[in-house]
Amino acid sequence: MGERNPKHREAEGRPENEPLPKARFDMGQIAVTAGADITLAQLERHPVQLLARHVQGDWGDLVEHDRELNDQALNPNFPTRLFSRYEIDDEIFYVI
Repeated sequence: MGERNPKHREAEGRPENEPLPKARFDMGQIAVTAGADITLAQLERHPVQLLARHVQGDWGDLVEHDRELNDQALNPNFPTRLFSRYEIDDEIFYVI
């Protein structure tokens, strides 16, 4: 798996009394492709783990230009797409 944001913690193993991190934006409609769901299951991961990183502003393995565009898109006066790229055991997943 690629380098992790040091502030990131997997959803599993979180103490019950620890508050969940605040979402940086409204997620809108949530869907997962069948292929991504199957591959994540084979890697013993859950799609919510990637979604949690995305909604917290952990853009994963994006180049700096795309990170900057994501940060700009968080401005309500400049609404546009947000996406993240995560590499897990040589598999690449996008959250859009």
